[in-house]
Amino acid sequence: MFYMPGIKIDSEDGFEIALKRFRKQVERAGVISECRRREAYEKPSIAKKRKEAAARKRLMKRLRRIRRREARDY
Repeated sequence: MFYMPGIKIDSEDGFEIALKRFRKQVERAGVISECRRREAYEKPSIAKKRKEAAARKRLMKRLRRIRRREARDY
C-alpha cells in the first residue's frame, strides 16, 4: 500500500528545494517503479518467474553475508 507523497512548503523555501524534497518522497514511496510495473499486462506465469528470481537473489545475498561474516578473522 502506497501513501500519496506530499510536502509542506515553507515561505523561505525556494521552488528548487521543494521540488527536490518532493522527488525524494516520490522515489521513497516507489510511485515511479509502480507506474512502470503497471504500464503493461504481465502474465501470471511471468510474474511467478520474476518473483522466484527475486527470492533466489535475496537468498544468495543472505548467504553471501553469512559466509562473509563467518570468514572474518577477529
